[in-house]
Amino acid sequence: MFKKSQSKSRILSTASAAALTLFSATSATAQTEAEARPNVLLIVLDDVGLDMTTDILPGEIDRMLTKYGPEGRGHPDAARIDGRPASMPVLNSLARKSLVFANAWAEPFCSPTRAAMLTGLYPERTRVLDYTDWLTQSHLSLGTMMQDQGYSTALIGKWHLSGLNDIRPDAPPHKGPLYPGMKPKEAGFDLFRGDLNGALPDYWEYKVTVQDADTPPSEWRVETQPARSLPGIAPTTFAPVVKAADTVDWVTQQESTAPDKPWFAWLAFNMPHILPGQPPVVVPNRGTLDPSAIAEIEACGGEFGSKNLGDCSAPSLNRAMSTATDTVMGLLLEAVEELDPNTVVIVIGDNGTGQYGRPEVNFLDNLYITYEGRGKGTGYESGVRVPLIVHGPGMVEGRNDAIVHAVDLFSTIAELGGVTLPENVPNRTGDAMVDLDSVSLLPILSGQTDTVRAPDIGYVTAEGSSPLADNRLQAAVRNAQFKILCTRSDSGEDNGCEFYDLKADPLEEYPLAITTSCASDGTEAPVTDEARQYCYLKHVVDTDTILASSDS
Repeated sequence: MFKKSQSKSRILSTASAAALTLFSATSATAQTEAEARPNVLLIVLDDVGLDMTTDILPGEIDRMLTKYGPEGRGHPDAARIDGRPASMPVLNSLARKSLVFANAWAEPFCSPTRAAMLTGLYPERTRVLDYTDWLTQSHLSLGTMMQDQGYSTALIGKWHLSGLNDIRPDAPPHKGPLYPGMKPKEAGFDLFRGDLNGALPDYWEYKVTVQDADTPPSEWRVETQPARSLPGIAPTTFAPVVKAADTVDWVTQQESTAPDKPWFAWLAFNMPHILPGQPPVVVPNRGTLDPSAIAEIEACGGEFGSKNLGDCSAPSLNRAMSTATDTVMGLLLEAVEELDPNTVVIVIGDNGTGQYGRPEVNFLDNLYITYEGRGKGTGYESGVRVPLIVHGPGMVEGRNDAIVHAVDLFSTIAELGGVTLPENVPNRTGDAMVDLDSVSLLPILSGQTDTVRAPDIGYVTAEGSSPLADNRLQAAVRNAQFKILCTRSDSGEDNGCEFYDLKADPLEEYPLAITTSCASDGTEAPVTDEARQYCYLKHVVDTDTILASSDS
């Protein structure tokens, strides 16, 4: 099995002192390394792919239109590329003064991505393959490492790593233990205030789950959510407002009671994830929308702050919910900047935008040509390519095209906190050690290099099972240019692979020919460089993903 994170041939050298280099100049007076360490605010957007956020990459749509339109490939449906992203002025403004990763991958579903960020491991190692799985208490957690390094830690919002329980109003009684997997406090978070499940039952009426100093690590209490407000937003239980307000309160408390102690806050929004009941989407509160979103909702007759959708389409409602999240995120960022500018802000999507095969929950409406059978839950680009923005004092700005992954945030955040990364970490059962998949992005953020993975043999993976598609297994692997996507049915039937040149065909419309004569180790193949690349990536699929031959 490949050892991705430890192989110097596949991963370029990193600078372990990059964090201190970045932040040693944040004060005119001399500081110790501990004093120079930044706060870290990680914001996770739920079901927001790059199609929803293409404005963070100016000119991206025009580049795709040129590549696929009459001047390029001449695709008959190229006009579908030029759809409509969400109005997210806060995210766009942040992107203009940050480093934006244009080729960031996540996993196809929520839980596998969150597990990867928390443990530094891909699903093949955590065995969190879809949204019904959970982390065990055996894993080493990013929260624990930051806590041990002297950070105050909090997780606000969606957890989704303890297991999935039916939270519909008409759900039958639970059979068996509630949330058997790792809880936030077991993962090293001093405070958890949010929801353990994968979705809220409603965006205005829901309970809040709490773990704090009064609860053992494996236990929690459930409270009624009080109304909260933010500057310019009236008191409400509307979930994105509450989560942002809770985060502001916690950061304010840390800065007041322990101003010299760094903090790590993980804020995980639920919106625009669908609700488990009907309707699955809502119209956000008017006060959380900008003029563009308000005009779109008014034009289709939606009632603000309700489930009265009027004639609004699924993409319109998805855009509005994304705008609402963007608005409250902006108020949070303003508060954090005022409280302590020595803060690194990271914003990432947990998987691609939803595309569930029904008109009321088909949200893809931009950037891609083929929507059907793609999006969230698949290994196609629309299912795994997500926004990733990093902003902090001393960091470079602009666009970066390196191949990076949500899993890399484990090492990146740990090194920002001064953690010495372990060579290996416990597996799911705690009876063996496995190598990290995560690679620190600090050398890129500090301007020392443009990439941290070797272009040909360095790679990232996206893999998992899909309860939405008869528990089909998929594994995608890409390097700097090529990508393979392989599928196996739940019964074990091999459904074959697709192979793409993502530089020539980033929207995956023109599969390449697949060679049938690969050497057993994947290092040699006849005829063309494409064939050799296919064989190498296929060997990765067969040896280091959930489709590994030994699992067949």
